[in-house]
Amino acid sequence: METAAPPSNLNIANALTVLRIVGVPVFGWLLLRDGGEDVGSRVWAFVAFVLLMITDRIDGDIARSRNLVTNFGKLADPIADKALTGMAFVGLAIIFENVLFWVVVIVLLVREWGITLMRFVIKKYGVMPASQGGRIKTTLQAVAIGGYVLPFEIWDTAFSAFMRWATHVAMAAAVVITLLTAAQYVRDAIVMRRDQKAAA
Repeated sequence: METAAPPSNLNIANALTVLRIVGVPVFGWLLLRDGGEDVGSRVWAFVAFVLLMITDRIDGDIARSRNLVTNFGKLADPIADKALTGMAFVGLAIIFENVLFWVVVIVLLVREWGITLMRFVIKKYGVMPASQGGRIKTTLQAVAIGGYVLPFEIWDTAFSAFMRWATHVAMAAAVVITLLTAAQYVRDAIVMRRDQKAAA
């Protein structure tokens, strides 16, 4: 019986992943233009961020539904995700120039890249699927980033004040879920490694 040939790296899912990587510096330029004080650029940065996040959902769905999952995609997809959110968090920390914000950003980035690295290290013991908490974390981070990217601080209205407050709440929740899921992933990795060694 013939084994099906592996899918080519030249497919639409990987193309969307590459597009997301290429779009990161464009998003960063729009976000930081004129020190982040250009209202129009901030709005366009928000649009770019939303579109790039949509490609993250679409490329995964396409890869799974059309059997286009490749080793390149497995490697590039999380890198694209972390590059986009990393650029967003660092750019926002530069704009708001808040010491606490920098601390939060560093904690989030260490967690994101640390867990991604851990996934690759324990890959020989098995695949660690994304948890429901991880999906909630990603959603909360995206909502918080979108809220901070939009220049609500420019408009002195009750609505903008409410939206900024809601963004702070989303960010706080994202930090809590980020730390909780990090602990869960580390625990799961230890269990997976122990079980695989016991079965060997």
